[in-house]
Amino acid sequence: MSKRPSVPVVGLVVDLFCSSMIDVAKELRIPSYVYISSSAGFLGLMLHLPRRKDQVGIEFKETDPDLIVPCFFNPVPARVMPSVLLNKDGGYICFENHARRFKDTKGFIVNTFTELEAHAVSSFLGGDAPPVYTVGPLLNVNGQSLMESNLDDQHGKIMKWLDDQPEKSVAFLCFGSLGRFSGAQVKEIALGLEQSGHRFLCSVRKPPPEGQFAMPSDYMNFEEVLPDGFLERTKNIGMVCGWAPQIQVLAHRAVGGFVSHCGWNSILESLWYDVPVVTWPMYAEQQLNAFQTVNDLGLAIEMTLDYRMGSNELVVADKIAKSVKSLMEEGSTVRDRVKAVSEASRKAVVAGGSSFAAFGDLIEIMLS
Repeated sequence: MSKRPSVPVVGLVVDLFCSSMIDVAKELRIPSYVYISSSAGFLGLMLHLPRRKDQVGIEFKETDPDLIVPCFFNPVPARVMPSVLLNKDGGYICFENHARRFKDTKGFIVNTFTELEAHAVSSFLGGDAPPVYTVGPLLNVNGQSLMESNLDDQHGKIMKWLDDQPEKSVAFLCFGSLGRFSGAQVKEIALGLEQSGHRFLCSVRKPPPEGQFAMPSDYMNFEEVLPDGFLERTKNIGMVCGWAPQIQVLAHRAVGGFVSHCGWNSILESLWYDVPVVTWPMYAEQQLNAFQTVNDLGLAIEMTLDYRMGSNELVVADKIAKSVKSLMEEGSTVRDRVKAVSEASRKAVVAGGSSFAAFGDLIEIMLS
């Protein structure tokens, strides 16, 4: 960028953790915008951190009373705060410092839509924060990840199995690219699914060796981690797989529910395809997403809101079975709400929609 470009640079879009790039934009005399890949609620929490630190002067503890955060309709339990805000290694200070820099930008680009997070979005109006542009849902519904492209044979088997199942009859369990469980927890999941009596497609990933930081891998033999005889007993109603093509599965007519880690992309995908969720958060801001989706938005059924991957907590089979049965047999209020928001998500991104208009406003301001 040392030479004058033939096409002028009208803005620099930075990740929320790259706030130092705001200074680069200042040096180049171009406006900067922060891209938020999570919810407007999460953005609101980040903007609340500096105010809270100035007023209270202490960091979060899980035992704190419920917090009043303007972007959330309900008080937020400290136990659902992102893990990094609860650790003792400076995570709170790091997030707070990033958030303080946001005031120097020209706006936030958020992967959400107004109809989904109306309360959170309206909480930014009239305040001192830069403008918020809700441009979502931004989904790669036609793409294929590198891992998926290397597993076409396995994915073919998954989709063929789904083709043979009745409409909206399958509970899909999938926990993201990093999600994995101990052997004891996998057994509880299996027993819970069997106890529920419902059809299921369950993605099970193998944790890396203890003490090693690596991505989960696929089991060579599921029998090493599942209860004795489980695969034989459930062969007519269930399928256990490794990595699953989540978007393609959610789009399939046979899928009627999604037990999810509540990553924000996964929530948006489930809404896009009109699939209600049971919450099982794992890491990052997923506990906050789960809380918001259940309590503020009414779009999910709670299994757990504060589970954290790597903890000693065990979600038992009875609780899993109850949650799956609630999702597949009851949950009519949640299903109706999900259907309405699903329709709104598709309208938001086309001409005349809220996100289409917000994106147009953003481009117009950048070019002005």
